[in-house]
Amino acid sequence: MTPPEYNGIPSARNHGNNQVGAQPRAKQGIETPMMNFAKRMGLAAAAAFGATAAQAQTAIEDLEIVGAPTPGATGFQPAATELMRDLVWLDGMLLVIITIISLFVVGLLAWVIIRYNAKRNPEPATFTHNSPLEVAWTVVPIVILVFIGAFSLPVLFKQQEIPEGDINITVTGYQWFWSYEYTDEDVFFESYMIGYNEGNLNDDIIAQLEEAGYSEDEFRLATDTAVVVPVGATVVMTVTGADVIHSWTIPSFGVKQDAVPGRFAQLWFEAEREGIYFGQCSELCGKDHAYMPITVKVVDPAVYEEWLAEAKVEFPA
Repeated sequence: MTPPEYNGIPSARNHGNNQVGAQPRAKQGIETPMMNFAKRMGLAAAAAFGATAAQAQTAIEDLEIVGAPTPGATGFQPAATELMRDLVWLDGMLLVIITIISLFVVGLLAWVIIRYNAKRNPEPATFTHNSPLEVAWTVVPIVILVFIGAFSLPVLFKQQEIPEGDINITVTGYQWFWSYEYTDEDVFFESYMIGYNEGNLNDDIIAQLEEAGYSEDEFRLATDTAVVVPVGATVVMTVTGADVIHSWTIPSFGVKQDAVPGRFAQLWFEAEREGIYFGQCSELCGKDHAYMPITVKVVDPAVYEEWLAEAKVEFPA
């Protein structure tokens, strides 16, 4: 499997061997001063590029895992975008409203049971209508729904009004993996779950996870290649499916979009915190539905540029 950090750039030594094969005089051990100078400059440039690549890889490998499910936990994963913060706030507001309504209804039921039971009220009333009450229980729910809509619709519009993207990625769901194409950068790669089709967690899978910078806790969450985006950039994803309906989501970003064959839908996010974020296909798509996770790494813009330079070599579209 291809590790998520793209370090498959041909080494300076390989370039050197190719040069030697192309230069008969060098092959015979005869070198001019100009050839010596060119070789030293080439090795220095290769060493500098290798150091830059190593720094980018180290920075990506050292990322904190932020968005991941926690066994036994309740509530949302940490919010990493404005969209998700809006959803968390809206959820909290709705929780307050439904709690008040629930307590009111339970209290009303308790009062009716106690006040109007047969023992305390042997002679029941004979009226059948109460116009003010009927108007109230019709108007009050309408007012509540209008109030909720006044806050929820702007959140929905913010999700669905797609801005101009700094980074544009086409996401395609397959049975059962994802592919990603950075359409402005000519980068394309496929993303498989680490340990896919290798059974339950075992020593070989643990070794693969550790080699990619994960632990066994990330089994069935981590992928061999990851989407890498810079923090603070507006990322627009065009989502589609190649075979059946899938669904691309990152809970910490507050985004989820069905991948429908023959249709293109869009989502966007702007990550505010560096780290590693996991998601899963969220549409039942077949027998391996549970084994097509999503990994997104949010990095510093400088680290992203270094990664992008490597990815263009490793994964040309």
